[in-house]
Amino acid sequence: MTLSEIGKRVRITAHALTHTTERAAHRLGVAPFLPRLFADRFTHLGGIEAGEFGRQLAGCRSFEDARWAGYWGALAGEHLTRADAALARLGAPASGQLLDPAVATDLPALGALLAPAVTILADRGAVADPDAVQRFRAAHPEAADAAVALDGLIKALVYEFVAAWPGWSPRRLRAYERSHRLCEVLVLALAPALGMTAEVVRIPIEGDEVRGILVLPGDSGPVPAVLVTNGLEGTIGEVLLPLLAQRAAGLGMFVMEMPGTYSYRARLSDAAERAYATVIDHLSADTRIDAGRIGMLGFSFGGYWSTRMAAVDPRLTVAVSNGPLSHHSFGARNSIGMPEIMISTLSATLGASGTLDLTRKLAKLSLAQLYRRIDCPLLVINGERDTLASTQDSIDIAVGAPNAQLVLYAEDDHCAMGNAEHWSALSATFLREHLTAPIAVEVA
Repeated sequence: MTLSEIGKRVRITAHALTHTTERAAHRLGVAPFLPRLFADRFTHLGGIEAGEFGRQLAGCRSFEDARWAGYWGALAGEHLTRADAALARLGAPASGQLLDPAVATDLPALGALLAPAVTILADRGAVADPDAVQRFRAAHPEAADAAVALDGLIKALVYEFVAAWPGWSPRRLRAYERSHRLCEVLVLALAPALGMTAEVVRIPIEGDEVRGILVLPGDSGPVPAVLVTNGLEGTIGEVLLPLLAQRAAGLGMFVMEMPGTYSYRARLSDAAERAYATVIDHLSADTRIDAGRIGMLGFSFGGYWSTRMAAVDPRLTVAVSNGPLSHHSFGARNSIGMPEIMISTLSATLGASGTLDLTRKLAKLSLAQLYRRIDCPLLVINGERDTLASTQDSIDIAVGAPNAQLVLYAEDDHCAMGNAEHWSALSATFLREHLTAPIAVEVA
């Protein structure tokens, strides 16, 4: 780490400790107080040109709920307007109807109208190409309206996700619901065109519920499935849309958000282990899923849960943990340079009353004593220079787990986002190989 980087981290921490980040953002903009990978996650998901998003980011000068959500929500609205014009030409419902869960929408009919451009959704992968829609329209002018409508809805989904980041405040939560609703509509409407089935699943859990999307391949008979979970302020759409490009693996996917975030009422604690166990119960009881072939894939803080569940739940056949937090990441040293908005979100997620309480609650989550209990094959992925979590956690997990493999990408950051296309395919291959391999039968 250079002296300049150290100085920046110290300044960010000073603003966090003195609660002056908002005042500084009015003058400098929000960009200096965001995680280093903030822009990449949204441009990759939305197929948004990096320079365009950078200019938009430079124009945002506040984290305050109304100003932040209003700024990014207005950009989402511009894409909805563009989508609405194309939807009208197709004879499809306008976005206002699609966004209102109280209004019945014929999703199969919508899917049929958008299906000619389904590749815009299905093949975007881990890093969506900003030029993909333009090339598609040039090659398929007869499907131009479907492509424009689909691209507009996806980009609106992404900008509403930005407006929702990192959650919990009222306007951010409203933006989250809009982003989530667009994800549900698009995946459910276009699943048949992908040769898949998709459904929204709600699983009650101790006064709360897990809300997820289950996507299954069209093949008959019980299929292997993967429980997918993301991190502190991630959404189902952020994970599910890129994974559609790996549908040829023939695996079912149940995608959920980490307990303690967005739509969950209960704060995060080690008790969330029961939520994941309940989801595995649900998947095991589904006759369309092979109960003996269930894996788990986790990203960032979700990587904590894929690691933990691999240690405590023998029903998991295989696991992949990308950018996992497990022990060192929960120490005070790793919090230096953490933006104030991330500290406040982490505190809200854990229900911490202050800095000391947050430190205590994080320390209780350590997995250091569980690594040796991970019997299933485990793939651990991360960037060599993780600025959000400790790379040492990834190394320790892979060293401690008896059947683990470690892939660290040189010069890359948290979750190796710079190599997302490579590790996405690698993860799909690892999961498929272990979930479809013949099951060994012991002979007495």
